[in-house]
Amino acid sequence: MSHRRAVLLMILVTLLWSMAGVVSRHLEGARSFEVTFWRSAFNALALAVALTALRGPQLWAGLVRAPRLVWASGLCWAVMYTAFMVALTLTTVANVLVMMALGPLMTALLARLFLAQRLPPRTWLAILLAGGGVAWMFARHPGAGVSLTGSVVALAVPLAAAINWTLLQAAGHRDMATNTEGAVAPDMLPAVLLGAMVSAAATLPAAWPLQATAHDIGLLGFLGVFQLALPCLLVVRLSRVLSGAEISLLGLLELVFGVALAWLGAGEVPGRDTVVGGALVVAALLLNELLALPARPRQAARP
Repeated sequence: MSHRRAVLLMILVTLLWSMAGVVSRHLEGARSFEVTFWRSAFNALALAVALTALRGPQLWAGLVRAPRLVWASGLCWAVMYTAFMVALTLTTVANVLVMMALGPLMTALLARLFLAQRLPPRTWLAILLAGGGVAWMFARHPGAGVSLTGSVVALAVPLAAAINWTLLQAAGHRDMATNTEGAVAPDMLPAVLLGAMVSAAATLPAAWPLQATAHDIGLLGFLGVFQLALPCLLVVRLSRVLSGAEISLLGLLELVFGVALAWLGAGEVPGRDTVVGGALVVAALLLNELLALPARPRQAARP
């Protein structure tokens, strides 16, 4: 897969991820933990069907014998699925989203520390510019109810994502090393399934008694399949081509797409500060990709 195609697919992934907000505006009875439970449960069901078709019945026996790297990634997926919703019950949406903007910086630092991966100055500049754009979108209108506990829980979302992207990149490095060292690369796709099952099991007690209507279950089933299962499987594959910092940076488009979809699908018109902040995020992503174009032909020409 070419780098350009990987970037385009990652943009599609962020578009799919961004559907949660607009769809949740049309729910009737499901709230908070129940939304997370149903979404994770349908996510797990879709992944179980898809991965069984891809890997066969040995998938389930392989889960028990999966290496620690797979289980660690699965735990990261579970935290990412659930911590966002828990944080929203403790603090404001703006505070949660500002904390999520720290994801690219955390990913870059972890890749530098544990993978000895040097990031070009353009990527650091893009991370800072995109983070500033997200902060601009929400910090201009701080809401009430910001709490230290909520901020710490919200911080778990970008931290788990940064660890996960680093783990996936480490698995990708092992995959590339297979040709020269004979090592067996771990299959990271089951980690997404493990995360979904852990998330559904962890949120069910807090979601009980269930109050979702048939309409809600249909919408949450759609989210579980197309907003979680499909894009999460894609991002595992893309981690072989894109660096963790690129995945995290492109993931910030989820906030821009989310605002746009809420505007078009739920009538939530974005303010001027939201438009300015979103423009900064898009500019940062374009800058990162445009500055990388002259370097890629030279890299491809190397033996």
